[in-house]
Amino acid sequence: MLCITSNNVNPWFNLAAEEYLLKESAEDIFMLWQSEPSVIVGKHQNTLAEINYNYIKKNKIKVARRLSGGGTVYHDRGNLNFTFILNEMEGRLINFHRYMEPVLKALQGLSIDACFEGRNNMVINNMKISGNAEHIYKKRVLHHGTLLFNTDIDKLTESLKVAPCRYTGKAVQSTRSVVTNIRNYLQQDIDILEFRDILFNHIFENNHDSTIYELGRKDVDRINALVGSKYSTWEWIYGYSPKYSLNGIYRTGRREVQFTIFVETGIIREMEIKGAGINGRRLSDLLNLFRGMAHRESDLMKKTGMVSELLLISEAEACEFISSMF
Repeated sequence: MLCITSNNVNPWFNLAAEEYLLKESAEDIFMLWQSEPSVIVGKHQNTLAEINYNYIKKNKIKVARRLSGGGTVYHDRGNLNFTFILNEMEGRLINFHRYMEPVLKALQGLSIDACFEGRNNMVINNMKISGNAEHIYKKRVLHHGTLLFNTDIDKLTESLKVAPCRYTGKAVQSTRSVVTNIRNYLQQDIDILEFRDILFNHIFENNHDSTIYELGRKDVDRINALVGSKYSTWEWIYGYSPKYSLNGIYRTGRREVQFTIFVETGIIREMEIKGAGINGRRLSDLLNLFRGMAHRESDLMKKTGMVSELLLISEAEACEFISSMF
């Protein structure tokens, strides 16, 4: 087994590294990595429905989509992520507890009373410390999970706070859980880098064929190419979302506009708009203005002048109207 510690904290890079190692290597792999503050959605989720969009934008928190399914998670430098990529036989490909067990034993070795909960979580005192997900590629399994060690719980909560019923569609929806940090339960205080080394050594020492591996220049170049072509792109992070609709209301002192946006592959395919006291022709023109555009705030903001004219509002109010569409 190749044992890797990634020192890159860009979530796009580490998620791309997982795909690269899964598909371009034949070796069994264990990797530990961290991220700068970021929200990671599952492959089959609607990104906008899973994140607190305005909070994330204001606090410059990265958004990423991973290769595996499951729900949305929050990463920061107080969270440690682990990845197993293993060759497996048919019938043994999906087995969450098998890949979580060595991590659980490492925690128990620190006298932490952690245990499995359900199919893919680890908990302490019924509070979640680890969420896990898997992806199968041919006869290789990618299993990865989070370990909340000293995460900023307030930022985690705010980043994942969403308005219920605003988005509808068939995307996988996250189940929110009460969470806690591992550090709160340690008998002897250590920092996250010491915790990382303890976990790394536990996995390394309990696999007789383990070898420490560092990503080389060729590896890094190919991973960065995958970041550029996929993991950092709007098309993957947002446009890959299953089709959805968004219901919203925009109010000013003079206007109230109710709207429903229908989005597929990230593109506004249709829009329904109602506005008291607004000429029907203007509403029709507004609908035609947005139809066919990417549901991306930076793109729609280029139309503030026309929105202002059509709704008879100021350009500042037009910006607020467009922001209400997210």
